[in-house]
Amino acid sequence: MIQKRLFTIIIATLLAAAVFPAGIIQAEERISGPAASDMGQAIGLQFENEYLKLKTMQLEVVKGVAYEFLRQKKLQKLKETAAAVKAQRQATQDFEGFFKWMSTNLAGYNRYIQASSYVAAAAKMLPVPYAGQASNFTKFVGQFTVALNNASLSTTQYLNSSQKFITMVEAINPAMPLSDKALAEAHLFADQKLLKDMNDTQKNLSAILDLSSGALSFLTGLSQFASETTNYWNRVKGLVKKDVDPKEKSYLSESIDNLKSQAERFNGRFTIFEELAQKETAGVKSLVVYDELAAEIGTMK
Repeated sequence: MIQKRLFTIIIATLLAAAVFPAGIIQAEERISGPAASDMGQAIGLQFENEYLKLKTMQLEVVKGVAYEFLRQKKLQKLKETAAAVKAQRQATQDFEGFFKWMSTNLAGYNRYIQASSYVAAAAKMLPVPYAGQASNFTKFVGQFTVALNNASLSTTQYLNSSQKFITMVEAINPAMPLSDKALAEAHLFADQKLLKDMNDTQKNLSAILDLSSGALSFLTGLSQFASETTNYWNRVKGLVKKDVDPKEKSYLSESIDNLKSQAERFNGRFTIFEELAQKETAGVKSLVVYDELAAEIGTMK
C-alpha cells in the first residue's frame, strides 16, 4: 500500500507540473493588463504551494518506507542470530554429561593414586617429571573440580539467557506492525546479557578443555611408566595388602581410552560452540548499524 501511495503521489506531482503551467498561460492569454498579471501570480503561487505540499508528502512516504525497511532488516538479523543460538544450545547438550562424567572419574583417579600410596611412596620410583606431576595431582584434581563447577554454572546461565532471547525474538511477528520497543529490548538484551553469558561459558569451557588435556597427559605418562616395570605393581600389592587385580592393571589404559574419547567429543561440541559464538557476536554488534541509519533518516528534511 505504501509503495502504491508513493507511485500515486509521484504521478500527481508530474501531472500538476504539466497542468498548472498550461492553466497559467491560458489565463494570461484571456486577460490582459494588471489583472492578468495578478491572476498569473496568484495561480503561480497556488501551484507552488500545491507542489510543495506534494513534495513534502513524497518525502514523508520515502522516509516511512526506508524506516520500515530498516526495521524489517533489523528483525531479520535478530531472527538469524536466534537461529544460531538455537544451534548453539544443541551443541551444549553433552556438556553437562561430560562435567558429571569427568567429576566422577577425577575422584576415581585420585582414589586410585592415594590407594597405591603413589604420592607418598611410589612417586619416588618415577623419574622427573612424572614424580612432580604425581605429587601435584591432588591439587590438580581440586582445580579441575572447581573448573567443572564453574563451567556447569555458566552453561546453565547461558541456557537460561539464550532461551529468553529466543522467546523475545519469536514474539515479534514480522507480519504485524513492528514495535520499536520490542526490537530495542531484544537488541539490548542480546548485547548486554546474552553475549556476556556466552563469553563466560566459552571461557570456562576452554579451561575444561585445557585441564582435560592435562589429565590425559598425566595418565598417559603414568600408564607408560607402570607398563614398563613390574616394581610399581609389586609396590601397589604390598601397600594394599592384596593381590593386584588384573583389571586394576588395565584401569589406566581403559581410563585413558575413555578420557580420550570423551575429550574428543567435548572438543567437537566446543568447536561448534565457538564458531556459532563468533557468528552471534557479529550479528548482535551489526544491529547498531540499522539504528544509526534509522536515526539519519529521522533527521531528513
